[in-house]
Amino acid sequence: MTGTKYPSFDDFLTQAPGLGKGPIALIFVEDEVEIPSTLRHHLDCGFKHVAALVPDAFSIPKDVADKIHRVPFDCTPHGAVSRAMNKIIAQVPQGAWLYYCHNAEYLFYPFCETRSVGEMLAFHAEERRDAMLAYVIDLYAGDLTTTPSAVSLEQAHLDKSGYYAQARNAPETGHPRERQLDFFGGVRWRFEEHIPETSRKIDRISLFRAKPDLILQDNHTFNDQEYNTYACPWHHNLTAAVCSFRTAKALRRNPGSRFEINSFLWHNSTPFEWHSRQLLDLGLMEPGQWF
Repeated sequence: MTGTKYPSFDDFLTQAPGLGKGPIALIFVEDEVEIPSTLRHHLDCGFKHVAALVPDAFSIPKDVADKIHRVPFDCTPHGAVSRAMNKIIAQVPQGAWLYYCHNAEYLFYPFCETRSVGEMLAFHAEERRDAMLAYVIDLYAGDLTTTPSAVSLEQAHLDKSGYYAQARNAPETGHPRERQLDFFGGVRWRFEEHIPETSRKIDRISLFRAKPDLILQDNHTFNDQEYNTYACPWHHNLTAAVCSFRTAKALRRNPGSRFEINSFLWHNSTPFEWHSRQLLDLGLMEPGQWF
């Protein structure tokens, strides 16, 4: 893969059919925090294409820029990411695998240290699955005195417990949807008084296949209800984790919460080991039938 810099988002869309069946990682950059490490991490996962949708003012090191697609984009307006994703879904080849996240978010999946994301998705497709549930696991620095931004790769911590699920009811019937749950936990749960109710869930369908008329909604679910399921009817399937500093970072930037949070640490905090085995052991992702 060689680096490509596009004049505009629309220019990227016109070239999207040439990206093939992927997998394609789309990194929506909100600020200048950990842009290089986010892009390098997803390049190391083995994505066929990595695109940074990023404001022109933000810099990207040349060694990374030479390997990615750089697309001018402002993801701050409400709904900008979902609108952009839906335009991309409509342009890439049908069946292309797509992944999306923000800067300072890092995809982990079972055995990612030795297996590429393409290998993992090939197995998932063999199980007749077109989407994969991911849990957004909050990361935070252990010491906010030395790292007031709450973002530190070296001091990263996560919650080892405190996660739970609730039934997801269909609005038209009020009854629980089959094989769908709303998941909660992490920093968003512990500091929920500072988190809008619509942003408290930690489930995200981060990996999925494009198809006609597929729509990504603002709550990280799709208009095709099967895409929103955590497993097929007959056995457990693979799930992934998106380890993210995004919530802790926002809580430290927001004047309403910054001065009320002196530490994110609690008795169920543990250092993040940056390894899939830890996430598997904590039950934060599922290997399914893949060994």
